[in-house]
Amino acid sequence: MTFNVALSGLNAAQRDLDVTSNNIANVNTAGFKESRAEFVDVFASSLLSSSRTKAGDGVLTADVAQQFQQGSIEFTQNALDLAITGNGFFATRPDLDSREVTYTRAGQFKLNEDNFVVNSAGSLLLGFPVNGDGSSASVSLSTAQPVRIPTASGAPSQTSEVDIRMNLPAGDTPPAGGAVASPANFDPTDPLTYNHSTSVTVFDSLGQSHVMTYYFIKEATNPASPTDSNWLVSTAVDGTLRDVTGGTAIGTAPNNTTAARLTFNSSGDFTGQTPATIVTEPLGTAILSNGADPAQTITVDFNLDTGGPNPNEPTQFASNFEVTSLEQDGLAVGRLTGIDIGEDGLVRATFSNGTSQPLSRIALVNFANPQGLTQIGGTTWRESLTSGEALAGEASSGTFGSIRSSAVEQSNVNLTGELIDLISAQRNFQANSRSLEVDNQLNQTILQIR
Repeated sequence: MTFNVALSGLNAAQRDLDVTSNNIANVNTAGFKESRAEFVDVFASSLLSSSRTKAGDGVLTADVAQQFQQGSIEFTQNALDLAITGNGFFATRPDLDSREVTYTRAGQFKLNEDNFVVNSAGSLLLGFPVNGDGSSASVSLSTAQPVRIPTASGAPSQTSEVDIRMNLPAGDTPPAGGAVASPANFDPTDPLTYNHSTSVTVFDSLGQSHVMTYYFIKEATNPASPTDSNWLVSTAVDGTLRDVTGGTAIGTAPNNTTAARLTFNSSGDFTGQTPATIVTEPLGTAILSNGADPAQTITVDFNLDTGGPNPNEPTQFASNFEVTSLEQDGLAVGRLTGIDIGEDGLVRATFSNGTSQPLSRIALVNFANPQGLTQIGGTTWRESLTSGEALAGEASSGTFGSIRSSAVEQSNVNLTGELIDLISAQRNFQANSRSLEVDNQLNQTILQIR
């Protein structure tokens, strides 16, 4: 009897040593969660025995329970290193064809040869699909897909509108030959035939850049409206004049074109434009000889806000020619410049043309009883009956923690505490060994009685 009790104590002490040694061995393992050996006493009795005088039958290891308290956060230089602050696990899949899902807190991710985000074991990180605005299309684990970083360049976008805000000098005089109806001698190559010009880079449908130039020509005073001042605006792309649809005819061949007219009152305030919408004629194949869309037109918007409380339309004041705003909505072809991952798990690719694209939202999973998860090695776990079903959701929502990019969660092992436990387990082992030794001596004494 005593032998069995002491032997159970030795087994328990050995298990305690094993658990403590494993914790110490993984003190630097990212995402590792320490374990704790939990013991119960053994007590067996029958109906006819007296429990008051029963000494007990030893000890058993009831469970090796994992402890999921937060580990310390270590910051890195890798944007794909991820740490969870709070509750939750990353969901991973062994390969593209597998439906098996495993869970981990170790966020040391990288890209594989196909640009999928994987961990050190090659398992694919899962994320929820997202809409164009970055919102999640679904938060069901069944719809989660491996996160993949695009290899293609950012798509170009052709310029459809240019916004200009400027001041035209009130003291300017019409160029030589200027008339009320149209300056007949306008020549974009001769600065003496126009007052001012400015340029902006625009893009065709293939992302190739072109230079669009605006020429401002002061008209002679119209006797019918002596208090008004008119300016003509002509446009050119890559040096080729482009008519303004519905505009005023100016110039003579080969510089004949149509221009828009801007009108200002004696206070320098903008009062109107002709036509109401300034749109260039299609750029055509002569300019877009690279196969881009020849039907591309460009609207010129002078930031008109005549009815708003804070008008920002063009002005004609007694100051120098000044362009205060000049923007266009086209985009060149962009190359991938970086990956940003927010605290809500949104993965966004940024491109050199200034655009960004939401790719996926990293899925987080939680369980009713995380200690019931089945440990399978590699700092990963699998769902079990005692853990409950996997509950998926977005980071930084509900009970789910947030995700920190360029950071890794370290092991939650307290080395000082483990060393103390190691000494305690060693003493426990020695004490049970001594119990065996004493019991053996007693048996030897009994056997030697004559």
